[in-house]
Amino acid sequence: MQNIIVIGAGQAGASAVAKLRSSGFDGTITLIGEEAAPPYQRPPLSKKYLLGEMELERLYLRPLSFYQENHIDLRLNTRVDAIDRADKTVIAGGQPLPYDALILATGSVPRRLPAAIGGALDGVHVVRGLEDVDAMAPAFRDGARVLIVGGGYIGLEAAAVAASKGLKVTLVEMADRILQRVASPQTSDYFRTLHQGHGVTIREGVGLDRLTGDGQVSAAILSDGTEIPVDFVIVGVGITPATALAEAAGLDIDNGIKTDEQGRTSDPAIWAAGDCASFPYRGGRIRLESVPNAIDQAECVAENILGAGKTYVPQPWFWSDQYDVKLQITGLNTGYDRVITRAGDKPGAMSFWYYKAADLLAVDAANDPRAYMIGKRLTDNGKSPDPALIENPETDMKSLLK
Repeated sequence: MQNIIVIGAGQAGASAVAKLRSSGFDGTITLIGEEAAPPYQRPPLSKKYLLGEMELERLYLRPLSFYQENHIDLRLNTRVDAIDRADKTVIAGGQPLPYDALILATGSVPRRLPAAIGGALDGVHVVRGLEDVDAMAPAFRDGARVLIVGGGYIGLEAAAVAASKGLKVTLVEMADRILQRVASPQTSDYFRTLHQGHGVTIREGVGLDRLTGDGQVSAAILSDGTEIPVDFVIVGVGITPATALAEAAGLDIDNGIKTDEQGRTSDPAIWAAGDCASFPYRGGRIRLESVPNAIDQAECVAENILGAGKTYVPQPWFWSDQYDVKLQITGLNTGYDRVITRAGDKPGAMSFWYYKAADLLAVDAANDPRAYMIGKRLTDNGKSPDPALIENPETDMKSLLK
C-alpha cells in the first residue's frame, strides 16, 4: 500500500492521519479539507472563541509544522468533486489523485431554515465552522436581540454565550420541552431553570412560522402568532451526516455512510469515520456525533487499514458547557424507562441516572465530576448497581465500583 487519501480535515481526518504515521505507515498520506484553516477544535468555537477568550491558533489541533514534519500532504481550500471507484482516484480541485485506501471523514452539515420562511435573510446563522462563528460574532453586542431556534445542546450553548454577553435572548423549541430528543425531563428541567435564571426567555411547544425583513432579518413570527423583533437569529435544529460524495460514488448509506464493525464501507478500499459513519452496535446500527467518537473511530480505522483487524467498540461520552455548568454524559440513554436524580456534594451539582429495568444505560452529571467518573466506569464495564443504591443519599458512591 502506497497512497492513502483522507477526505475531510476535521477531528476524525486529523486523528486518522496522525495515527497512520504513528503506526509506522511510510507511504503517501493526503488530507483534503474544504476550509482555509488547518484541522481545528469545533466545541470551543461557539464558546471561548466566540467570547473572545481563545485565539484562532489555539483552536488548531496541531501546528501546521506537524503536517510538514510528518510528510502529510495537507490540501486546504480544496473541494473533492468525485470518487472514481473503478480507477481508485478522487478528483480534488480538478486533479485526479490515486489511492490504495480512502478514508471518508466528511463529518456533518447543519440543518438550515428553508428560504421560503426567511432562512436566506442576512443575519440568520448556523453554528458549525469558523466562517459561521466569524460571521455572527459582530452581532454579539450588549442589548442585541437574538432568537435561538432549537432547544438542543447547540441552541442552549449559543443561548448561554449570548446571555453571558448581555444580549436579550429568546429560545423557541417546537417539541414539548428542551432537550427532548437527547435527555430526560429531569435534565431538561435542570437546564431550563439554569437559563431562565440568566434571563433567557424559553418558549417550548412553539415553532417558528417564518422570519421577516427587508434583506436583513428583523422579526420572527412564531407558530402561535406571536411576533418577536430580532436583530439576528441562530439556528440550532440538528445536523445531518455529509454523505453526498459517498452516495454519488454508489456506497451503501444507512443514516450515514454504512460501515462494518471495522469501519470498512461497501467498497473494501474505502473506509469511513466520525459524524458521517454509521456502524454496528449491540445488534443495531448507530451514528455518534461527538469528538471522542471521531478520534477513537478514526484511529481504529487507521489501524485496520494497516491490518489490525480490530472491531470498533465505542464507549460513548459527551459534554456541554453552559454558563458555569459543565454537563458530562456517559453512555447512551436510548430505551430508558426510569431516571434517578441524585444531588451532588456541592450546590447545584446534580446527576441523572438512566435505567432500563435493572440495567444502567447512561448518566448525565451536571457540575458533578465524581458522579460522572463513577458512572463512566460503570457504563464502560457494563455494570449496573441497584437503583435503590443510587437513590439513597447515604450511599458511598465509590462502593458502587466494588
